[in-house]
Amino acid sequence: MAIHPAKTHLYLGIRPICSIVSYSIDINSGLLYEVDQTSLPNTPTHLSTDLFGKNLYCASYNGSCLSVHKINEQGIVGTLLQIIDGLTNCHSSNVDTNNLLVWVPCLKEDRISIFRRAELGTLIPYKPNAIHSITGAGPRHMVFHKSGRYAYVINELNSTISICTTNHMTGDVPNIVQNIDIMPSHLANARWAADIHITPNSQWLYCSERSASIIAYFRILEHGSLLQFMGYQETEIQPRGFNIDATGRYLIVSGQKSNYITVYNINQKNGMLKPLARYEVGHGPMYVAIIDL
Repeated sequence: MAIHPAKTHLYLGIRPICSIVSYSIDINSGLLYEVDQTSLPNTPTHLSTDLFGKNLYCASYNGSCLSVHKINEQGIVGTLLQIIDGLTNCHSSNVDTNNLLVWVPCLKEDRISIFRRAELGTLIPYKPNAIHSITGAGPRHMVFHKSGRYAYVINELNSTISICTTNHMTGDVPNIVQNIDIMPSHLANARWAADIHITPNSQWLYCSERSASIIAYFRILEHGSLLQFMGYQETEIQPRGFNIDATGRYLIVSGQKSNYITVYNINQKNGMLKPLARYEVGHGPMYVAIIDL
């Protein structure tokens, strides 16, 4: 699922009829209205848009490919512009803070492929075209520091975070500068990390771990180049998806096995999470999007 940057449309990938459904968002009620449906070349895993809502990128884990689509002036996903194959078990597509590069974590390759956005939003391999993670890490999702200088990758298979330089404004070769465990030692038997998000001020970073059903949180130091583990919050069963609101004050977690979401307040001084409310939702929730209308 993805939201248009203008908050006018929501895009949803569906299976087994592989397609993207475009919905308009009613700014008064928040209700969704289906306006179009576009076929996909393979099963959708993760959707993202560029920062101006001109293109939609769809990563397919099962298809090991990334498709590039045009978003028209009406906010509807339309023309298929490009298919990039050979991205083994790619799990997400992530546009950087400058709208110049797209980073694609390929879980089974332990590799993050990097592409440059070209004319019309199509992608060209960047030089260097990839960062390699530790063998068996399984890079999954990413977020970027507000400065654009660092990226944070959640690794599914070993439940770690990798901090990568992005070469923003430096011209240096992107590389990993820190790997840090998200699991407390007494919970470290099974590992199955899922999602990662950062507060808008780039002060706190949070990630979900499904086997332990926790949200781990970190203080961001040294202008983004260092993470300090601060603690964890027990949460909904199998927290596959969560998100942080635009103010950086609230975090919402979905439990894929509990069928509930919990809303937390983020302590601005120490990053701790305080439960505020819990709501029953549909079966198997796996993604959270927050929109201020």
